[in-house]
Amino acid sequence: MDLFGEFQKAEIDGKPYLVYQNVIKPLPQIHSPISSDEKTIIKTPLPIQNQTNSDEVAIDSGDDIPPPPLFVCPNARIELTANIDNITTKTENGYLLPELFFKLKTSPLLGDNSSNGHDVLPLFWCNNKEADPGADCSFCRAQMVGTNYYLCVHCGYRYHKECVESPLEISYPSHFKHSHSLQFYYSMKSSKPCILCTKKADLNIYYCSLCDINMHALCAQTAIPFFINQPKRHDHTLTLFPRQTSLTCNVCGLVNKHHLTYICRSICDFVAHKDCIYIPQTIRISRHYHRVSFTSSLPLGKWSCGVCRQEVDHDYGAYTCNVCSGYVVHTRCALRTDIWDGIELEGVPEEDEDVEPPFERISDGIILHFSHGDHLKIDTDGVYDENKFCEACTLPINKENFYVCVKCDFIIHETCAAAPRKKVHPLHPHQLELSIVHDNNVFECNACTRLSNGFGYRCPHKDCTFILDVACASTTEPFNYQGHQHLLFLSLDPKEKPMCHICKSKEVSKVFNCIECDFILCFMCATLPYTVRYKHDKHYLIFCRGDEASGSDWCELCEGKLSIGGKAGFYKCNYCCTTLHINCLLGPYPYLKSSCLALTMDSFECFVQRNSSLSRPICDVCYNRCLYPTLLLCTIMDNNLFILCRLVH
Repeated sequence: MDLFGEFQKAEIDGKPYLVYQNVIKPLPQIHSPISSDEKTIIKTPLPIQNQTNSDEVAIDSGDDIPPPPLFVCPNARIELTANIDNITTKTENGYLLPELFFKLKTSPLLGDNSSNGHDVLPLFWCNNKEADPGADCSFCRAQMVGTNYYLCVHCGYRYHKECVESPLEISYPSHFKHSHSLQFYYSMKSSKPCILCTKKADLNIYYCSLCDINMHALCAQTAIPFFINQPKRHDHTLTLFPRQTSLTCNVCGLVNKHHLTYICRSICDFVAHKDCIYIPQTIRISRHYHRVSFTSSLPLGKWSCGVCRQEVDHDYGAYTCNVCSGYVVHTRCALRTDIWDGIELEGVPEEDEDVEPPFERISDGIILHFSHGDHLKIDTDGVYDENKFCEACTLPINKENFYVCVKCDFIIHETCAAAPRKKVHPLHPHQLELSIVHDNNVFECNACTRLSNGFGYRCPHKDCTFILDVACASTTEPFNYQGHQHLLFLSLDPKEKPMCHICKSKEVSKVFNCIECDFILCFMCATLPYTVRYKHDKHYLIFCRGDEASGSDWCELCEGKLSIGGKAGFYKCNYCCTTLHINCLLGPYPYLKSSCLALTMDSFECFVQRNSSLSRPICDVCYNRCLYPTLLLCTIMDNNLFILCRLVH
């Protein structure tokens, strides 16, 4: 038997809907008297009502209701498909591969599959009076299963009805051109969002390779109303128009054939995508200081989006700021998940948040910083000392003013000391909090991907691991990069795969770009110090692009040609012609403080140490003398000590 999904007309509470149905169609047979076009709609029995016992109970179908088909455990479906395709779903340590993406080939029907080492047991359609708040669906993990769900007695896991019964293919009203081409996939790689709910689409999804679109299994099976009344968005009733191809949405100003579209059949020509009908009225986005509110049209004039920096058509909807008269954002840009926190603020009074200051001023030039227990004194001498490093950003103290502890060696830049305890950054929709203690003593910055054990701005949400080091958190938009003549913005679409023009890397996701030319700068290059000091040169060295190196330039430290690492840039003294590789001058880990525990894993510990001895130690991995300004002293369970230039060679 072949199981697939389709939508059929039905009524819910007396109103017309397109309702999802699972349909069993017999496979074509040469001698079968039944036509292959005949089909049977699966009707699952209603859940037991007035159940007095809240325990999970198998449903007795009774004599009048035909017994429902038996389904395979979703975890078994994944394992069966993986075995069929010989896909290695786990590493040697038992962890799932992060880039796993494959089409499921096993039917959800029990009779169509073999256990293949996993006991395939029926799942019971259950009903509890109250939902278990911790009962997430163990297949999609998108939301709680509620009071009606399936239970696998072998695994002990609970699943949504939609997840268990998901066929291999479905047809969708807005996807009529490729009927049955939405196919069931299991995905653990970073993918595009669901086109119906706009949230991240992973694990079990429906995917069309021709259109490159994703749908959650739950979203794809949700009933579709024929009529929608939403006075906030439009005065008249809107009617489903499923076969639209070139209608522009009045809310977002875009044409999208994959979104369900509703039109007004009254005297106006209003058109809206289904998800645009319910957009919030007032929100806060990470790219602006004030709240923004939706407006159906803009005054005549030339408008530019505050996110993508492209033109905004004044005839369609957009978000505007009531305080800043010239600030406008495209509807879709404002609602991006990396920009909006998902909270509707209409009717919520705006209150000034009382942010705790980072330090208390004791007297003129004396402060008490929250990160240190003793008083700090300002130093404005501006004398370079190769052994002085900021505790916050971990970078050297050059010509900047800094605070020094009156009792110990604690040092912090004046600008770092003034960094706020909380801040909103353009890269993240939630407010970030300054943290001085980190798990495993080290973290990886989400913008530049460098390891750091200095201060970090962390998202306080429990399910979010976003964190920025102080250098990346201090960047603003527009960004004034000294190596480029124009201001830079964060205006590229997240779907794009740009290449940094400095380091030539394509493995970057957070970049600044110029809207006047095609210059692109990744955060790793953007946060490199533009001017630095070298202990054997009395002048400041300036950062240069790799293509500025000549064939005769060589590194003062490693004595290698700059062309070896020239694509990532280098530092040069314009007076003495001294040139150095970035890593040779700053080290591979410029944001790791020395004399600190940098990394702990099980019985493995790694300390950062200044490489200041007269004879450079030999690395126990590459067997060369460590030339970098810092090195790693590592110990394992048997207390053996070994030296590393860097963690990865």
